[in-house]
Amino acid sequence: MVHQHILLTFFCSLVGLTAANSQNALIIGHRGASYVYPENTTLSAVKAWEEGADAVEIDVYPTADGKIAVLHDRTTKRTTGADYKVSETSSDVLTKLDAGKWKAPQFEGERLPLLTDILEVIPRYKKLVVEVKSGSEIVPILKSLLEDHPKRSQIIFIAFGWEVINDLKNEFPDLPCFWLSSKKADVAARWESVKSNGLDGINLHHSIIDQDLINQAHKDDLGILCWTVNKVEDARRLAHMGIDGITTDRPGYIRKHLLSDMDFERKTN
Repeated sequence: MVHQHILLTFFCSLVGLTAANSQNALIIGHRGASYVYPENTTLSAVKAWEEGADAVEIDVYPTADGKIAVLHDRTTKRTTGADYKVSETSSDVLTKLDAGKWKAPQFEGERLPLLTDILEVIPRYKKLVVEVKSGSEIVPILKSLLEDHPKRSQIIFIAFGWEVINDLKNEFPDLPCFWLSSKKADVAARWESVKSNGLDGINLHHSIIDQDLINQAHKDDLGILCWTVNKVEDARRLAHMGIDGITTDRPGYIRKHLLSDMDFERKTN
């Protein structure tokens, strides 16, 4: 019953958001509006919401001093130029790193953020999709951070790690938790466990999703999200099949085209 309540709340939130198409799919900014702005930065997240994204997806790792850093890789080298392993580095060091100039000169000075920085800028009625890239050692840190946080209810968790996503669901039964996968065979093998373990849905690479898969997910009261969709034709295909969320580096661009489709459908019906 708890699982059904969480899913009902999740799908009701889709109706309350400014979803971009008649299927009410969430438009999720992948690492923010990362097609233009430096990924996993506060700037990128804010710009995605300004472009009309319903949610922003970010990646997180625990730091050496028990904070939560926002970045995709285990080390900082690709996006800052400085080579630090996140789990072995303090947040004081990490947050001084420039995570913007690698993308373009105009973004120089954009710092590597902590999860607390992103939480501060989540707009009302929007969502933050937190992808846990580490193991379950991050769960107690998340528990402490989110226990009484005013924006707790705006969080959705996702993870590739099977143990991690189940530990997250056990710790946060009130928050939506989606298992990530890019392999259809793995999805088939885990399907019954996703249901029996009380997970709220699956988040799949868009290339493995078809109408039958979406229909089965909804029949089984599971949400289904997808990543990473940057072509309008792919977004249209998924939207018309009834996908619940589209993750994209280009939230404003995809949203604009799906809204145009929606206007066209209204005029021709």
